[in-house]
Amino acid sequence: MGKSIKIKKGLDIRLVGEAEKVTVSPDSVDSVVIRPTDFHALVPKCLVNPGDVVKAGTPLFYSKKHPEIQFCSPVSGEVAEVVRGAKRKLLAIRILADRETSYVQAAVPQTESASAEEIIAALCSNGLWPYIKQRPFDVIANPNAKPKAIFISAFDSSPLAPDMDFALQGYGPEFQKGIDALARIAPVNLSVHTSRTKSEIFLKAKNVQLHTVSGPHPSGNVGVQIHHISPINKGEVVWTVNPQDVVIIGRLFTENRYNALRVVALTGSEVTRRRYAKVITGVPLRSLLNDNLNHENNIRIINGNVLTGNTEPADGNLGFYDSQVTVIPEGHEPELFGWALPGFGKFSMNHSFFSWLAPGKKYTLNTNMHGEERAFVVSGEYEKVFPMNIFPVYLLKSILANDIERMEELGIYEVAPEDFALCEFVCTSKIETQQIVREGLDLVMSETE
Repeated sequence: MGKSIKIKKGLDIRLVGEAEKVTVSPDSVDSVVIRPTDFHALVPKCLVNPGDVVKAGTPLFYSKKHPEIQFCSPVSGEVAEVVRGAKRKLLAIRILADRETSYVQAAVPQTESASAEEIIAALCSNGLWPYIKQRPFDVIANPNAKPKAIFISAFDSSPLAPDMDFALQGYGPEFQKGIDALARIAPVNLSVHTSRTKSEIFLKAKNVQLHTVSGPHPSGNVGVQIHHISPINKGEVVWTVNPQDVVIIGRLFTENRYNALRVVALTGSEVTRRRYAKVITGVPLRSLLNDNLNHENNIRIINGNVLTGNTEPADGNLGFYDSQVTVIPEGHEPELFGWALPGFGKFSMNHSFFSWLAPGKKYTLNTNMHGEERAFVVSGEYEKVFPMNIFPVYLLKSILANDIERMEELGIYEVAPEDFALCEFVCTSKIETQQIVREGLDLVMSETE
């Protein structure tokens, strides 16, 4: 019997720009870009050169630390460019895509009888292992570790997030096959929202422990769910997978190939036609946004959501893990005495502005921070939106002090940067809490691995 979790602390940021439940398939793209920089803490070793011909599923690079982990091409075509930075660091591989995709046919075991080792080997050699991440440290999972469980959140509660029920329509068999494969490795926990999750794909999934969650964002964060279901102690490992990535894993065992097709939500107030698009990992954003923006200038394009996503140039590409593209206005215009105005068009979690009189209103927000970084003020705002039994301010200060022992006592193994995104949003001092948490995790990882 799964657990029922009620999240009371948190905040739903109501923005204009939710994607309409319509799915389109953009025209075939001419190129894709795969970036090793999408994988935190990865040291890659390149396997291809410009001019090489590859198929979908051909390894492009591998992890120096774990050579068995291969990163494969999502399309067939010709390697056009291998981009390197300082000290020849591998930054990106650009592939000119064929009109018709040719695939490497993978030899995979039957999920019903395969061992955990066989499933892991198939995922590693065919480029799907990077879809599995681990806590602690929020990095690609170590295939040699023994996780106590695998966690999947069937819903995303972040601003303008894609509706997973809609995104996975028609992919029920692939999702179940992915669950079956993961269940051969460790027990699988699937969390659904009491009011948002309606799809039988999730509600009737087999080989899972089903949990129900209610409450505002960050209730959809898998880290919050792990904290309330099976907290991570020092020395323990938990793996996490996104539902769309479970589908891609399932395709490997049903189609015997690496098929990186995913459904991406085009969101944000500056997008003209907000909808869902079926695309391949690494496609150019221009294929999704050309002639689909209210303005070409003074906008910010984000791979992901407004709280945790990465800013991307107009000629950039979809990230490896991204199932959402958000476009919002830049906030270059200064405000004079903005804090003293009624603020009917401003969003606030407190009663600072009169906008609280319209609780259901949606807002068009820009990138302005309404202030600049200053001394760390202890205001109690973090605790209102942080639904873990962890003291966020004390943890952040222990990270700033590089006190690893204190970090461990305060719960560093349970958190990821995304868990502090709302703290950053409401922060009076404009502290970049996500970056601080990332640095703390990296320090502990360097000392413990």
